[in-house]
Amino acid sequence: MAYIQINGGVNVFGLEIAGMADSDGLMGRPPLGMKPTTIRLSADTIRRIEALVGNRRLALFIREAVENELQRRERPDSSKE
Repeated sequence: MAYIQINGGVNVFGLEIAGMADSDGLMGRPPLGMKPTTIRLSADTIRRIEALVGNRRLALFIREAVENELQRRERPDSSKE
């Protein structure tokens, strides 16, 4: 039971939300499958990236650059054989 004051009077109402599920858990945005992390870049590096891609695309640029570098390093190098 909860109490709320409206216009100087106290009103009582029942509140039974805790045990009731109003959805099957499928509502809302699905998980993105990403984990946030912090990286430190010089102000000059950030300015250079933003000059190329715009300041709203910095994170996307970094994600793409990391993915490209991972693919490059994971690729079997035929010159080592």
